Amino acid sequence: MSSAPDPGVPNLEAARLAGRALAVDLDLPSKTQPYDTVRWCSGDSAHPTLQLDDVSGIPFLIDIAGVEEYQHRGRLRAGDHDVYVTVTPEMAGYEAYCRETLRMGAPEHLIANPLGPAIAVAKACTSGKTYERLIEIAKGARGMAIHPYMGIENVWELANMLSVDSQGEVRVLSPPPPVTWIANDKAVFDELVARVLGRDALVETRISSDVDNIKADLRAMAGRHNRVGLKRTRCASAMGNAVFASLDVQTRESAACAVDEFLERTEWPQGEDVLTVAWLDTDLSPSTQLWIPPLGLGEPRLDGIYEQILVGEEKVFVGSRPSSLPDAVNRALTEDAIQVAAALQELGYVGRCSFDHLVTGNPEDDFDVVFTECNGRWGGTSTPMSLLERLLPGPRPPYRAQDVVFPELVGARLPDLLELIGDNLFETETGRGRFIFYNLGPLDGHGKFDVISIGSDQEDAERGVLEILPKLLGV
Repeated sequence: MSSAPDPGVPNLEAARLAGRALAVDLDLPSKTQPYDTVRWCSGDSAHPTLQLDDVSGIPFLIDIAGVEEYQHRGRLRAGDHDVYVTVTPEMAGYEAYCRETLRMGAPEHLIANPLGPAIAVAKACTSGKTYERLIEIAKGARGMAIHPYMGIENVWELANMLSVDSQGEVRVLSPPPPVTWIANDKAVFDELVARVLGRDALVETRISSDVDNIKADLRAMAGRHNRVGLKRTRCASAMGNAVFASLDVQTRESAACAVDEFLERTEWPQGEDVLTVAWLDTDLSPSTQLWIPPLGLGEPRLDGIYEQILVGEEKVFVGSRPSSLPDAVNRALTEDAIQVAAALQELGYVGRCSFDHLVTGNPEDDFDVVFTECNGRWGGTSTPMSLLERLLPGPRPPYRAQDVVFPELVGARLPDLLELIGDNLFETETGRGRFIFYNLGPLDGHGKFDVISIGSDQEDAERGVLEILPKLLGV
C-alpha cells in the first residue's frame, strides 16, 4: 500500500497533448513499431516473470564499487514460479536469507555465461544452457513476462528470440528503447518537461555537442551563477557530472581546461550532447517515484516522494528516506511529476520511473521546484521502496535506505553479518526487527552492501544506519 501524499491529480489533457506532439516530432510511431510484437499491453495473461537487472545501458559506471554484483537486485522482485538470471553467482547464504527470513518465495535462479562485460546480463541470456532453460520455461507456461531494470535493446532482442523459439506469448514490461532513451537522456527529457510545464520548471541549462560551444556555454553560465556544472546526458549516480565554482572557469583558458578534462574523464563520444547547468545552492533534492501503466490501463501513479541522501560536491546518491518536506512542497512536486508522467505515458512509457527535483527558496513559505532529470528504470530509491511494500502490510513505515561501505568487512560472510545483527534483523513472518539487507554481492570484495533501517519514527530510522548498525558490526 502506498504512503504517498494525496496527489490531488491535476487536469492532464494539456500534458498528454504535449506528449503526443513530441511523439510526432520524433517520429516515435515508426521507431517503436518494430517492438510491438513483444510489448506489454492490455489483456496480457499472467506468466512466469523473468527479472533482469542489467545496468549495461548506463555508461561510465567504472567508479561504482561492486557494480557487477548489482544484477542480484533482480531477486528482490522475483517470487514463486518466477526466474531471475545473473552472470555472477549469488553469495553464500543469500538465497536462504531471501526465502527463510524475508519469505520472498522460491524463484529459479539461472547463472549465465557472459558474452561480454559481466553487467550485460540480457545478452548473456541469449545462448547456452541458460537460453535453453528460458525457452523450456516459456514453452511450459505458454509465455513469459520479462521485467528488466531498464528497457535497453538487448532486453527486447532477448524477448523476440524467446517469442520465436518458444512459440509463446513473451512480453516486456518496460518502454521500448526509443522511449527508454527519451526518459534517460537528460537533453531529450528537458525538452519534454519544457513542453509540458515550460522552461521555468527546469534548472537553467544550455546544451551543445561541439567542444568550442560547450566551453562558451560554461563561461556564459559562470557569468550568471555562483556555481556551474557539466553533465553527460545518459550517466547515473552523478558519475557523469562535474561542478565548478564560477570564479574558476570565467576565463577562456580556465573554461577550456575544465571542459577538456571533463570530456576526457567521462570518455565523451564526440558529437554527443553535453549539458551546462546552473548548480543551484540547495541541499533539498527530492525524488518522486512513479508507476506508469500502459496507455489506456490507468493514470500514472505516484508511489512516494523521497529525500535523496547525497554526498560530495557532485551530489552522489547514496540513499533515501521518505519526504519530510512541507505539504505544499510535496503537492507541487506531485502535480508536476504526474503531468510529466502523463506525457511519458503518451509516448509509450511503461513501468517504474522516477524524477529528480530541486527545491529552492524557503520550503516553509516562498519556494520553487524544478526538475533536474528522469530515471526511466529501477533504481536506488524505488528498489527499497518496493521491497518494503512487498514485505510489510499497510503504509510504509519510517525508514532510511542506504548503501554503506565498511572496509573492515571486506571478506565477510553473510551468515556472520546476520549473526552480528541478532534480534535487530527484520523477519517478515513476525514483522519484528529493524534491518533489511540487500545488494549484498559487493560485501566480500568491498565491504559494501545496502540496508533498510526501519524506525518507530524517522529519527529512530536514521539512528539505525548512523549509530546502531556500525555498533552491532563493530566497525
